Amino acid sequence: MRLWLIPLAYVIASTVCGFTLPRLEHAYLDAYEFDMSVASAQAFLSAVASGMIALTAIVFSIAFVMVQFSAIAYSPRLVLWFARDESLYHSLGVFIATFFYSLATLAWVDRRGAGKVPALSSALVAVLLVISMLLFARLVQRLNNLQITSVLKMVGDRGRSVIRDMFQRFDEMRADGQVGPSPADLGPATQIVTYSGPPRTIAELDVPRLVRQAQQARGIIAMTSAVGDTIIDGSPLLAVHGGGSIRERDLLRAIHLTTERTFEQDPKYPLRLLVDIAIKALSPAINDPTTAVQAIDQIEDLLRRLGRRALDAGYARDADGKLRLVYPMPTWEDYLTLAFDEIRQYGTTSVQVMRRLRAALTELAAVQTDIARAEAVYRYLKHLDVSIETSPFDAEDRIKARQEDRQGLGLTRKRAEPKPPAT
Repeated sequence: MRLWLIPLAYVIASTVCGFTLPRLEHAYLDAYEFDMSVASAQAFLSAVASGMIALTAIVFSIAFVMVQFSAIAYSPRLVLWFARDESLYHSLGVFIATFFYSLATLAWVDRRGAGKVPALSSALVAVLLVISMLLFARLVQRLNNLQITSVLKMVGDRGRSVIRDMFQRFDEMRADGQVGPSPADLGPATQIVTYSGPPRTIAELDVPRLVRQAQQARGIIAMTSAVGDTIIDGSPLLAVHGGGSIRERDLLRAIHLTTERTFEQDPKYPLRLLVDIAIKALSPAINDPTTAVQAIDQIEDLLRRLGRRALDAGYARDADGKLRLVYPMPTWEDYLTLAFDEIRQYGTTSVQVMRRLRAALTELAAVQTDIARAEAVYRYLKHLDVSIETSPFDAEDRIKARQEDRQGLGLTRKRAEPKPPAT
């Protein structure tokens, strides 16, 4: 749902209620009187209406601070994450609804000189005022989410959720688990679909719909572009192998395009955000290696979870077990490169970051049950040692940088030499 519809719904509801409820109350509940003078009621309702406008301005200021702070301190890709917080839009809607209904109730105070105050409407304004104060307090409390620990945890939690939903653990896999062929083994393509339009990012694939379409055509759909790819005019999207042709419009409806990447079906995106935060902290303008170390904590946790799962998830089959969809997925080496390359490159002047990276890689290699993945981590560990040797550190700093420390600088562990597992 478009977020601007949330406050619009509150405006419409408050306007309708403002025109109907006071009239109904005047017609059917006129006998009920509110123990408040006309002047007091007018002062109360006027104060609520004017105060809501000021409160709305404050909320906009809070939203602006959240957006600007997240863009400058963390990553521009986190801006819309904070700006799209639904609680912000619900709060704005309640504030506007309180403003409209207060004005509507004020119009019915001392109606035609009757000297009466609408009891039900005045009580409803008081209830809306209390709700508005509670929502405002909740918004202020949510500023705590701008703390670096909270931001890293939120990104890490989204990454853990995506990994849990997309990949199956090795110990939960069935013995007859099948891996599909590569697109090159599917034979010649009978249909190729290209994208036409402004640049867009593939946010999500409607896998069940694509499988149904391939099943009906008795073919196999092979995605050329992956989730997270930005496609431009003329970019190939997919190819259909075997079977009959599928209406291009139906195929395009199964591919959700947005202006930016999202977390759905994209386990690389949370890693991308964590790396962004880490390398921004390592920039000369900020120079905060401790934040980079905290980001590596979350990165290591995500990689450990990925290491326990089957990453060949780019295949979908129909109810009969026939392969119907093939889509690109990153390999274990892709995840390692994304997670560590930029931090290693920008952190070569920080002993703290090098020590934390070495601890992460050493422990990550030790927990791998797949020999090929463990060997990939050990190769990366050797690459890290080469980076340390060619860094601007002096001899003493190189010795310190080659020691593992989960805190970066705080508790030295004995250095473990990289020993690939026996094959």
